[in-house]
Amino acid sequence: MHIRRNPRHSGRKLPLRQAQASASAPARTARAGGALLAVAALLVSACSAGASTSSATATADVALGALPRSTPAALSPYYGQKVRWHSCGVPGFECATLKAPLDYDKPAGGNVRLAVTRKKATGPGKRLGSLLVNPGGPGGSAVAYVQAYAGIGYPAEVRARYDMVAVDPRGVARSEPVECLDGRDMDTYTQTDSTPDDARETTELVDAYKKFAEACGAHSAKLLRHVSTVETARDMDIVRAALGDAKLNYVGASYGTFLGATYAGLFPGRSGRLVLDGAMDPTLPARRLNLDQTAGFETAFQSFAKDCVQQPDCPLGAKGTPSAEAGRKLKAFFRKLDAHPIRTGDADGRTLGEALATTGVIAAMYDESSWAQLREALSSAMKKNDGAGLLVLADSYYERDGDGRYSNLMSANAAVNCLDLPPAYDSPEEVEKAVPAFEKASPVFGEGLAWASLSCAYWPVGPTGEPHRIEARGAAPIVVVGTTRDPATPYPWARALAAQLSSARLLTYEGDGHTAYGRGSACIDSAINTYLLRGTPPVDGKRCS
Repeated sequence: MHIRRNPRHSGRKLPLRQAQASASAPARTARAGGALLAVAALLVSACSAGASTSSATATADVALGALPRSTPAALSPYYGQKVRWHSCGVPGFECATLKAPLDYDKPAGGNVRLAVTRKKATGPGKRLGSLLVNPGGPGGSAVAYVQAYAGIGYPAEVRARYDMVAVDPRGVARSEPVECLDGRDMDTYTQTDSTPDDARETTELVDAYKKFAEACGAHSAKLLRHVSTVETARDMDIVRAALGDAKLNYVGASYGTFLGATYAGLFPGRSGRLVLDGAMDPTLPARRLNLDQTAGFETAFQSFAKDCVQQPDCPLGAKGTPSAEAGRKLKAFFRKLDAHPIRTGDADGRTLGEALATTGVIAAMYDESSWAQLREALSSAMKKNDGAGLLVLADSYYERDGDGRYSNLMSANAAVNCLDLPPAYDSPEEVEKAVPAFEKASPVFGEGLAWASLSCAYWPVGPTGEPHRIEARGAAPIVVVGTTRDPATPYPWARALAAQLSSARLLTYEGDGHTAYGRGSACIDSAINTYLLRGTPPVDGKRCS
């Protein structure tokens, strides 16, 4: 599925992701999938739990088991590491590098270097330990997120009592990043037609997925087998030990909720105060995850459309225009771009076709504060044949900078997603049969997201994960946060995760956008801050607006 984080959470990616998050925005993430090529990969990654439908029933009955409380002798050198902090050029922050085994089953077989950053508690008040944060993705740089937002933008009372800490997950950003296509080839990849009209276009799409997968296999062959969420969760326990914390305190957004829940399932006795915001359901196979997320983006679009037609400059209709009609007008515009891309003024000569335009619109669905920017971009594209605004949104989603360089977000996203779950579909024929269900879930985005779900079928490494429950029996109270109209992590996922976790407290935000903490709800922020500072979780089922 496309989970990705919210632009604020990471730096701004949200696959719609790309730039760095501003200090005033909250972080969050969940990505959608391939670009819809890239958007497709994001989709799968967001969940990290999906096997083909045929195996979903059996695997969903399996629960993630806790690891032994004692540390195996072979891992003692990793758990006994001392952190050597040094300046990293960002005021107030220190950086360090820790090691984790590449393969936990064979600890002597080599290491993975993990990039860590910290901003010490500012006081006043007694220090509560470290607060590890993760913005999601998978593939979002937690280091960039904490340095650009969380370490300076989280509530002052939280930063006063906690050292703000982040570690880039293995394969991401500064922690031995997975490498695939270069900038020019990524440009081609993100512009590939993701709604094939005939056999030739279907072959071109499949070839694009294959080329991407082959490049990842060629450049990161050894690492690709060891970037699963379970391995990253085990890395977090090594980081916890190195920091000197008896328990892990953690705030994870979007895919970061799956990572945090996995940690709790593996190490329930070492789980401290965990906040899982924009939760994912680990019991779902990739097909269901992708379909649910597709419906989530449709819900978000309807909210956008209702707002848009109230504005005098809305290109999707006048005041009172039904959301369905606005959707049909946008879909017709996408079809027009499929046949005749429009100019963008891009220095590298890129035009705006259906794929990039769709990604640009999806990017803005993560946060309602982006709706005005989207409305302006659509007006320029639909009325003036100027695609520059939508291209900016698409580039932010893919984290492409002005020099044509991409972060490794999309590469890491695919690598984690395709390892965590069996592919949603194995062939174009399977996708063709599924398109009607996706179009029913979203008349606007369904077809493209159905085809995006094919990306993991050609991955060079077989999956190691499958759908499963996470119960984390024995863990301290865990706060699971869900937003009712979240496009990337639909609200039912939060309810499902809260029902699985034995100590969960479900906190609901009735509103739009991806994730809830730090987005303006005093009710949500107060409940989470109280939990982090006092250890008192909200009443299960508490609702905020």
